[in-house]
Amino acid sequence: MPDQKGVAKKNNREPSEDVIALIRSSSAVAFDVDSTVCVDEGIDELAAFLGKGDEVAAMTAAAMGGGVSFRDALEARLQVMQPTRASVDAFVKNNPPKLSPGIPELFASLRGANKTVYLVSGGFRQMIAPVAAALDVPPENVFANNILFNDDGSYASFDPTEFTSKAGGKAEAVKHVKASKGHEVMAMVGDGATDLESRAPGGADVFIGYGGAQVRKAVEEGADWFVKDFTRFREVVDDA
Repeated sequence: MPDQKGVAKKNNREPSEDVIALIRSSSAVAFDVDSTVCVDEGIDELAAFLGKGDEVAAMTAAAMGGGVSFRDALEARLQVMQPTRASVDAFVKNNPPKLSPGIPELFASLRGANKTVYLVSGGFRQMIAPVAAALDVPPENVFANNILFNDDGSYASFDPTEFTSKAGGKAEAVKHVKASKGHEVMAMVGDGATDLESRAPGGADVFIGYGGAQVRKAVEEGADWFVKDFTRFREVVDDA
């Protein structure tokens, strides 16, 4: 089996033989949610719903581009938004998941190939739960942030113990999953710099960068395989 060092990155718009071998030998695939599994950035959508869209969108772009630490950006965005339990519930009720084209079919193919699927996101559990439910991903396979509320439903803070609440958290989540669940080979799929970080010793063995919603230069250049839709990825899984 090819190891991490054996994955070539030349012409990463097509999967190398090593990348294909790693995907097919993987027992688990972790996906980012915002701008990967879903077409939008959930935090930006919630901010717009709360009337803070422009300000928070700029913060999200900086965080995903690697310009600031994720925890600092997360705290700043939540302070600006001040989401309440009622406003988050209303947002979820009125904004069903907008899945990226091909995601339901890809998830079905992965399950058919006996691969366990995880969602690893810097977004919020309250908003990701419907996405996970729509894709039959059990709650224990979701790693995301958690908004904390006061007794009266007002915004309190976020849970600092969640893996993805800090810089490098997605990489730590993937390492935890791989070690605790006994996955010898694991893949990660995502659009952002924080997703790319998961491609590290003890973490993801292969990283598929996704540019169907947003193309980020660091991801486009650093991915083992960079795709703008999931058609070929599904073919690689189905043809195993």
